[in-house]
Amino acid sequence: MTPHCDNMEGPVVKAAELALEMENINYVLPFVKEEFENELKDAFTKTMEVRELSGEAAELADYWFFETAVRLHRLGEGAPYTGLKSAGLDCGPVISRADMAIETEDLDDLRGFLLNFIGEELERRFRCVIFEKDYELNDMVSARAYVNSMLDFILFSHNLYRYVESCGED
Repeated sequence: MTPHCDNMEGPVVKAAELALEMENINYVLPFVKEEFENELKDAFTKTMEVRELSGEAAELADYWFFETAVRLHRLGEGAPYTGLKSAGLDCGPVISRADMAIETEDLDDLRGFLLNFIGEELERRFRCVIFEKDYELNDMVSARAYVNSMLDFILFSHNLYRYVESCGED
């Protein structure tokens, strides 16, 4: 998954905030695998209890709950937890478009961006292959440059296809 899930503006923290606000763990529970559900429920219960003590205690408990939710989410993805990132991080051009597509229920901007990007990248790699194709047989530097660009083009195409075809389960 994207670095998007481990920052303060990501969907896990947003769901955790809503869970605390509404006092209902079910807003964030879908973000963790079933095997980690009890740990998150325990953290939620403790957080709700500590929040009653003071504003400072609530702030600290909330942050701990966000970290726990993100850590368990990342664990379920098989990814390491490297800490909760601050808000405002640049996650690249796709995540904000994907978020907006979901929010607006309109795929046009994201689709156009991705298809254009993939098309440009495919074209760039293809042009490299064609440029390197007519090398002198005895020029190993040029021959290797061709082989590298040819393999890069083929593997890019193949890996893109495999990822899309597998629904990202590779």
